Amino acid sequence: MSILLTHGYYLSSDPKEQRIMKPYPPLGLLYISGYLNSKGVANHVFDSTFSSQSEQLSFILDKKPEIVAIYTNLMTKIEVIRLIKELKSPRFNSPKIVLGGPDVTYNIENYLNAGADFLIIGEGEETTFELYHAITGNTALADVNGIAFIENGAIVKTAARTKFRELDDLPLPNRDAIPNEKYLDTWKKNHGESSMTISTQRGCPYTCKWCSTAVYGQSYRRRPAQLVAAEMKMLKEKYNPDAIWFVDDVFTISHKWLTAFHEEVVKQGAQIRFECITRAERLNEEILKLLKEAGCFRIWIGAESGSQKIIDAMDRRVDVNHVKKMIQDTNALGIETGTFIMVGYPGETEDDITETIQYLKEANPTHYTITIAYPIKGTSLYDEIEKDINIAPDWATSTDRQIDFKREYSRKYYDYAVSKVVNEVEYHREYIKNKLSVKALKHKAKSVMAGTLMKLKK
Repeated sequence: MSILLTHGYYLSSDPKEQRIMKPYPPLGLLYISGYLNSKGVANHVFDSTFSSQSEQLSFILDKKPEIVAIYTNLMTKIEVIRLIKELKSPRFNSPKIVLGGPDVTYNIENYLNAGADFLIIGEGEETTFELYHAITGNTALADVNGIAFIENGAIVKTAARTKFRELDDLPLPNRDAIPNEKYLDTWKKNHGESSMTISTQRGCPYTCKWCSTAVYGQSYRRRPAQLVAAEMKMLKEKYNPDAIWFVDDVFTISHKWLTAFHEEVVKQGAQIRFECITRAERLNEEILKLLKEAGCFRIWIGAESGSQKIIDAMDRRVDVNHVKKMIQDTNALGIETGTFIMVGYPGETEDDITETIQYLKEANPTHYTITIAYPIKGTSLYDEIEKDINIAPDWATSTDRQIDFKREYSRKYYDYAVSKVVNEVEYHREYIKNKLSVKALKHKAKSVMAGTLMKLKK
């Protein structure tokens, strides 16, 4: 019995990412592949990032797996459903379709009705291994925790899977299964430097209402610092990336772990420039210095809004002024900063958006991203606004980003608000450097226009 692991993301069909060109490998699938290898279960991986669905289907047809396990999330769902339909056609000899990923947990009925034979709910390594043996007939499906399937016309959901407690038991992701050089070359060509990813923790203990914890849960589990440093050294020697992106939700959550990480990186000679995400209250002068000495060149410090009212509504549990100070302190130390901004959150008014603009001007992060708030099923935000949803497109042909709900103003208002925030902040930055340059005046004109359109759409 053979198993093939794949996903539904295709760079060639993502216009936004084609402009950004910062693709990363499917780390979760590579962890599952590495785990299966450690258990003696041969597996194939098809990384679809640089391929088309037709090439993916040809590969599957050639390998003839009896199980196809597909990672899915809210952004790849539509392509995954198309892939399932193709795999259910006669020419593929009916492989068992297994789906996993964050979008599965709260859409069990939808995915099973879309043609999936089994769903993996939560962490995938142990569950995939046990499900593989159950499908081959060695064990009963009911004995596999963390799965869902249809039996006799009814949905069966087994007991929840106990999460990995000791992450040092996990083998490293099977990076040899994918074309790493394509990722490295793409980064190098478009940005002058290459980048790879490492995961050091699972779970997040915080309570932000818009954030999904569908896979790893509201927990905190960490790989030993010496193993993380060893992985960095291995990547450095084998692939020589210019930078590392730590994919953890809150990299500096444990100061004890970070101190050990710093010591191990220095001791093992594993320094690679890296960037990470964290929260402002988990930073201080000492931690910033440790990060810089370990190789950190950029820290993303979340705020989501410049309005304390909105931050509190999100249950972020952070002081906006402290976030601003930590961004400023990080800048002063010579480390780049980034922050995330969300507009259109329930209850957000024009005054809140004005506060966000002022916050960005004063904090002055090196980078910032902006998105319009959208509800992910299974989150507290979704539960709060579910009764106020006024646009709910067909599930199989849309994503959660297309769900809309009753906000303070119209949805179009917040589209213009994004333009207002960006152009007002960029005008401020350009004015400081070059006063009323042509570039500054263009940003100001766009800001004024966006502000006018906001008023029309109130």
